[in-house]
Amino acid sequence: MNNKEKAKIISRILNKAYPKIHIPLNYKNTFTLLVSVLLSAQCTDVNVNNVTKDIYPKYNKPKHFVKLGRKKIERLIKRIGIFRVKAKSIFYLSKILDEKYNGKVPKTYEELEQLPGVGHKTASVVMSQGFGFPAFPVDTHIHRLAQRWGLTNGKDVVQTEKDLKNIFPEKYWNKLHLQIIWYGREFCKARDCFGITCKICKSCYQNRKKPIKTKKA
Repeated sequence: MNNKEKAKIISRILNKAYPKIHIPLNYKNTFTLLVSVLLSAQCTDVNVNNVTKDIYPKYNKPKHFVKLGRKKIERLIKRIGIFRVKAKSIFYLSKILDEKYNGKVPKTYEELEQLPGVGHKTASVVMSQGFGFPAFPVDTHIHRLAQRWGLTNGKDVVQTEKDLKNIFPEKYWNKLHLQIIWYGREFCKARDCFGITCKICKSCYQNRKKPIKTKKA
């Protein structure tokens, strides 16, 4: 079975499991989406949502966070991992957005990735879920599943992203990356399945008997 054939099976299973899908992070606008994705690094989406539910009703624009200052931002997000580093990034990116972009989030990868704390994956999420541009954000979880499903041999998320984009049609990218995230959390978990028990793994590799070891990104 080649990758295109596997892609059809995977898409069919994911569309049946998740006909309608939503991003697991809660946000009010494109700016708060950017902040939430930044906060989610090395932190669960549930934890991020628990913290931001008390922040976004009052603070949801770059100028709000500039006015707060780093120390107050730290206090607001202190329940999140590496909160001091993230508070610094949020403060300075808010300052840049307020001064350079009139409080708006830019709509290009180049501009987004120049903001403090914003890497390619974060920029991809904002481009896809915030602005609707075709993108395939790949985190460590999608990287793991792509290996289990035999869609990539990539040693890092950069190569995995390229491989997935080559396999799946562009019009499905934005929905598909979210479907894979949810499927990985429910059925093909990091410490479960191991490439042999979930429906996708069994459908794509009917004769696979031994657990699959994946490479960390």
